[in-house]
Amino acid sequence: MLFIATVMWSVLFAGNLNAKETVQIKGSDTLINLVQRLAEVYMQEHKIDIAVTGGGSGTGIAALLNKKTDIADSSRSIKAKELKKAKKKGITVKSVAIAMDGLSVIANGKNPVKSLTIDQLGKIYRGEVTNWKEMGGPDLNITLYGRQSNSGTFVFFRKVVLKADYSQKMLRMNGNSQIVEGVKKDKGGIGYVGVGYIKDKNTGGVSKGISVLKIAKDEQSIPGSPLDVKAVTSGTYPLVRPLFQYISSGVKKDASQFIKWELSDAGQDLAVKMGFYPVAEEYKKHNKENGF
Repeated sequence: MLFIATVMWSVLFAGNLNAKETVQIKGSDTLINLVQRLAEVYMQEHKIDIAVTGGGSGTGIAALLNKKTDIADSSRSIKAKELKKAKKKGITVKSVAIAMDGLSVIANGKNPVKSLTIDQLGKIYRGEVTNWKEMGGPDLNITLYGRQSNSGTFVFFRKVVLKADYSQKMLRMNGNSQIVEGVKKDKGGIGYVGVGYIKDKNTGGVSKGISVLKIAKDEQSIPGSPLDVKAVTSGTYPLVRPLFQYISSGVKKDASQFIKWELSDAGQDLAVKMGFYPVAEEYKKHNKENGF
């Protein structure tokens, strides 16, 4: 009995010595592939476990405010009502931009329409335009693919493009990958996804079966592509947004160190390899003001 007790104590003691800190990250579907890859690379060199799950930006922020996650991934800014809830709970929330996204509008690869204005795109998603022939395309009904309301991308696209409610006929998908697959199979399909989801992982080019539409601010502006670095960084492409991570006061040191690594040259280079863009200068200043 003494021998067994000694062995059990030794195992427990060794387990405690080898125990790793676990950092929980939850939220944005747009960010999940990027953050999972960042975490994989980071964990290879650091004694830490990082668990990354999705669920949407709103879900991630809610988990942060309920102390169920260390970091909330979000493709939108935190809402006033969420900040109010945090304040009521005595939680101070900080945001850090870890990459930039050229939100991409995709159509079926066989669709001849190659560009739209923000106004035209808004009319399509509000349901005011329902056939591609009204946009210079074939006589084909338009199928709308979008996200669910807990998605930061859903909120961003509605605010910037629609400035009103979505058509009730829009198919609300669980994630970016589902939108891509839906549009590939639907000749009349149109969808919006993070730029990191439009590229083929093997070739690095645009995923087969879809076309990436160029978008113009208005009829007087030159259409820009989310795949064009100059268009994204110069503002020619109008659907550029920061991708955030939110933390609360008293964040774990390991979580804070991971975010700092994400913002390092190695982390930013990896974000580019994943199809996104480095943090813009204005958001670097924002990050510095928040301690990063």
